[in-house]
Amino acid sequence: MRAFTTHHGVVATLDKANVDTDQIIPKQFLKSIARTGFGVSLFFDWRYLADGSPNPEFELNQSRFMNASILVTRNNFGCGSSREHAVWAVDQYGLRVIIATSFADIFRNNCMKNGLLTIELSDAEVDAIFQKMNKQTVAVEAIVDLEKQIVRISFPQEEMKIRFETEPGVKDYLIKGLDSIGLTLTHEATIAQFELTHNTQLPQ
Repeated sequence: MRAFTTHHGVVATLDKANVDTDQIIPKQFLKSIARTGFGVSLFFDWRYLADGSPNPEFELNQSRFMNASILVTRNNFGCGSSREHAVWAVDQYGLRVIIATSFADIFRNNCMKNGLLTIELSDAEVDAIFQKMNKQTVAVEAIVDLEKQIVRISFPQEEMKIRFETEPGVKDYLIKGLDSIGLTLTHEATIAQFELTHNTQLPQ
């Protein structure tokens, strides 16, 4: 898994609350047994018109949001079913950071396990970001520093600096780039010693 320390990227906004996993990656795209190719279908029903062309009304299709890797959205992002495909789609689209007022627990945990950072901010902080972003006509970039737990958004006339909280275990997990297998392998020597010395005989 990719380690997450500091990320520099373009910011996009999605002004919607309760975005569920069926909107993030609709059910018709869950048939694949591979873990690749989901990025093109992210937000499919909003992102494309019936003829398959990009929907000009959808926020992420705006030119200033092209190549965005940081998404700012509203509360309860990732609710609905527990499909991990939703996180794969987010990741394969190119997003590394999602900022919202709250996340569905399973979605947030799946993000962590795939090296994506979720940041919860207050309603006032998210509102302030939207107010400033809505005035922009060109791309806005930000730096997300997980070690210092700071988001720095660079607007043309000012920089918005916001501190965020994160669980120490999640922070360590992401900075070290450990997935569940990698975390287990940090104890490889102890496991190997146990395998050599434990009694394999079942009680009689």
